[in-house]
Amino acid sequence: MLKVSDLTVSFSGNPVVSGISFSLMPGEILGFVGESGSGKSVTSLALMGLLPPNAKVEGGSASFSTEKGQVDLLKVDSKTHRQIRGQGIAMIFQEPQTSLNPSMICGKQISEAVELHSNLRGAKAKERCIQLLAEMQLTDPAKVYSSYPHQLSGGQKQRVMIAMALAGNPRILIADEPTTALDVTVQKSILQLLKDIRQRHQIGIIFITHDLSVVAEVADRIMVMQKGQIVEQGAVTEIFNNPTHPYTRRLIEFRKRINQPVTTTASVTNEPEPIFRVNSINVEYGSNSWFKKGFKAISDVSFTLFKGETLGLVGESGSGKSTIGRTLLKLIETQSGTIEYNREPLSSLKGSNLLNFRREVQLIFQDPYSSLNPRLTIGQAIMEPFIYHGLGGKREARKAVEELLQMVSLPADSINRYPHEFSGGQRQRIVIARALVLKPKILVCDEILSALDVSTQAQMLDLLQELKKGMGLTYLFISHDLSVVRSICSRVIVLNRGSIEEQGPAEEIFSRPQSVYTQLLIDAIPGKSL
Repeated sequence: MLKVSDLTVSFSGNPVVSGISFSLMPGEILGFVGESGSGKSVTSLALMGLLPPNAKVEGGSASFSTEKGQVDLLKVDSKTHRQIRGQGIAMIFQEPQTSLNPSMICGKQISEAVELHSNLRGAKAKERCIQLLAEMQLTDPAKVYSSYPHQLSGGQKQRVMIAMALAGNPRILIADEPTTALDVTVQKSILQLLKDIRQRHQIGIIFITHDLSVVAEVADRIMVMQKGQIVEQGAVTEIFNNPTHPYTRRLIEFRKRINQPVTTTASVTNEPEPIFRVNSINVEYGSNSWFKKGFKAISDVSFTLFKGETLGLVGESGSGKSTIGRTLLKLIETQSGTIEYNREPLSSLKGSNLLNFRREVQLIFQDPYSSLNPRLTIGQAIMEPFIYHGLGGKREARKAVEELLQMVSLPADSINRYPHEFSGGQRQRIVIARALVLKPKILVCDEILSALDVSTQAQMLDLLQELKKGMGLTYLFISHDLSVVRSICSRVIVLNRGSIEEQGPAEEIFSRPQSVYTQLLIDAIPGKSL
């Protein structure tokens, strides 16, 4: 279906992809694997004719079979590329929320694609849209057709995107990180859906991911990329069982390391000291009067967070993980129940006591880029809380920033640079440094590794362990990635629809789950055989 030879792409004269060659067969799923910046997405954008203005195809060919014969995707004009896009090759992007128009119902957006690539109009086009949504295994296709994107879950939005991509009956589907932000059960269902689509339509799929576990679950062949070049390619079993390139071996080793349970030190005889005690808390959204009943986000949740531990909160999207994190931070009020911090009711903290609490309990957000001010240098961003809390003047603040940058393994000149000049992993280190500048006792880590590639995840896990040991930190670690939770958490709480399904030592939960729901989550972990 597709044969690419010696593809070379440069950005502003600098080569970012060099000498890429591969082929794709009908009904085959080819996995592109590599760290962020390895050239995976650039390769696919070149094939789609969607490279940014500063990018240039320097050489190579991409022979694609159409009904009118072979065309070279790298040499066709923009009009021909537009005709090929959607009908010949379609693409599913990583983040459906930003790819869908928030002001238009989903059915209308799919209908646009249907009408563009067929003679169907009006009721016939709508019928085709609902048929596509039904093929996506959505329980109520007609309701999804009439829904706006914000009314759908992440998994539903991704299925809408796939339906839109299939509207033109393409021969090739490019899926660029389609499951990165999804929890394990939704991820499993999307992977199965892609395999079903491949089987039914015999289309070729290029599946781009940084997650080796996912690619092991879905792909027939793998192409491993590093710094814009292919270092290894072959069948999935061959690559994972007998990797020949050191880079591939390193990626597999990182994933195996993440899949390993946390090593616990010998337990001390003293009773662990509780920092937070959570007693039967309930949180409702949208309840503002006796007459209006809101959505119950948290229902009768109780647990204790002990000093020096890493407690994992796991569950599907919407299970209440982030809501619990924010109630502990006193950012969301509970409707009933109590939370104690160091044996004092959280609700009674005021004035200097509240300020001390804000300093001692810090939140690290999921997306470091949107939580950093693009107009502030890294030095200014980290100094800001230091100066606000009156911990010293500018000279002391600068010294603290320099020490922290060294602690999180960032170069000293980072202090005068801006967020856009850093990679995702580096930005995550920056927001960790910003949280640490106040010398907190507890870090609430909300999905802080979900968008990072496997080697960066491994480095960040090592960093978190080092910081915990060096600074005596306590972590509340929120994540939908059960492999990551198993590798860092000593205890785990499993949440399901706002309630605790079960809680206990991490290894006990993973090896002997008591709940059917927990078992389903564990069964959905991709690449367990790695």
